[in-house]
Amino acid sequence: MERTYSTPLLDKLGVRPGARVGIIGVEDRVFHDLLGTRTSDVIMGSPSGDADLIFLAAGTVEHLFALRELRSRIVPNGAIWVVSRKGKAATIRDVDVMAAAKSAGLVDNKVVSFSDTHTALRLVIPRADRPR
Repeated sequence: MERTYSTPLLDKLGVRPGARVGIIGVEDRVFHDLLGTRTSDVIMGSPSGDADLIFLAAGTVEHLFALRELRSRIVPNGAIWVVSRKGKAATIRDVDVMAAAKSAGLVDNKVVSFSDTHTALRLVIPRADRPR
């Protein structure tokens, strides 16, 4: 018997009520509508700082160059989700995202099926590097 999981997407992504969210290039209407049910504090584009979550669409390795700057725009326990195509349509690999994350002082710690066509990899500031 196959298991069926029904955890809502926003719960998988850790979007809490009232979260400060930045969206960079993610053009998914269903996601935008869902997000609006959880928080009204959404910035289209790069947030100025103190974001709980940033969703970054990445179709090329060059899109990942933004990670270093975005790291300074999340709260210490925040996250950057890199959203990219999955399967045969993928234009970047998880190892590309992980290497760019490491270079930016981030670590990956979760992957989520974002949609039928996209995956999301969560990047966070390592605990040892967070202010105490």
